[in-house]
Amino acid sequence: MAMEKLQAALDKARKTRTTAAHPPRTAANSRAVSGQTRGQDDLWQALEPFTVNPRHLETHRVVTHAASEAAAPFDILRTKVLLQMRQNGWKRLAITSPMPQSGKTTTACNLALGLGRQRDLRAMLFDLDLRDPSVHEFFETTPQHGIDALLTGQVDFAQQGLRIGDNVAVSMSRGPVADPTRLLLDEQTAEALDRIEAEYAPDLMIFDLPSVLVNDDTRAFLKNVDCALIVIRADATHYSQFNTCEREIGEQTNVLGVVLNAYRYGANSKSA
Repeated sequence: MAMEKLQAALDKARKTRTTAAHPPRTAANSRAVSGQTRGQDDLWQALEPFTVNPRHLETHRVVTHAASEAAAPFDILRTKVLLQMRQNGWKRLAITSPMPQSGKTTTACNLALGLGRQRDLRAMLFDLDLRDPSVHEFFETTPQHGIDALLTGQVDFAQQGLRIGDNVAVSMSRGPVADPTRLLLDEQTAEALDRIEAEYAPDLMIFDLPSVLVNDDTRAFLKNVDCALIVIRADATHYSQFNTCEREIGEQTNVLGVVLNAYRYGANSKSA
């Protein structure tokens, strides 16, 4: 019965989703278009590089570092996300869930690395789950400066961001941040992200946000994105949780879609 309710809710979300209610942000977009274009290659190459450990990533179900059968579902998600965001002129994607342990960070990391295999694209991943950050654990890398230092203007992206390959930049935390709601709501945070977008001109900015129903952090930040992807877990997410989450996100930004995780679709199937 729970799965039937979730499926009905997903169908309803697909039918009722609109883009007119939340037009793309214009200030950052216009700056990115009219801003400096020369030297962007140098800016990206100047970011400190690091390598990922495929075996460690796979323990966290991050499998898109190379093309494979396991990566195929995330590659399909990547293509759908790209096409829909390009059609609407969007660049900023939030990834969240109703409750924790739904797979949102796994989805964010898989999407970022999958985009990295598209050599003509540049993607950025920001870990904004500031009470319980984990992207640095997935990648086994801790930055010299935390993302809070970036958002408060203590350092710029050239000092804080790290690079995977040639075209994926990652902004991570060093650990939990005090009073994250204030930081995510602060206009200084919006200005910092606008500067990064204007200077580096990424094709896609991915924000791994906290679960919507556990605190106010995601609500505080959604004004800064063009759309959001909701990750739900088939064996844990209740219909009422998804319904509340989808409604609250839809009040502030566009719901790009829903990822149904851990759905057992056959007797011998495994969780996603």
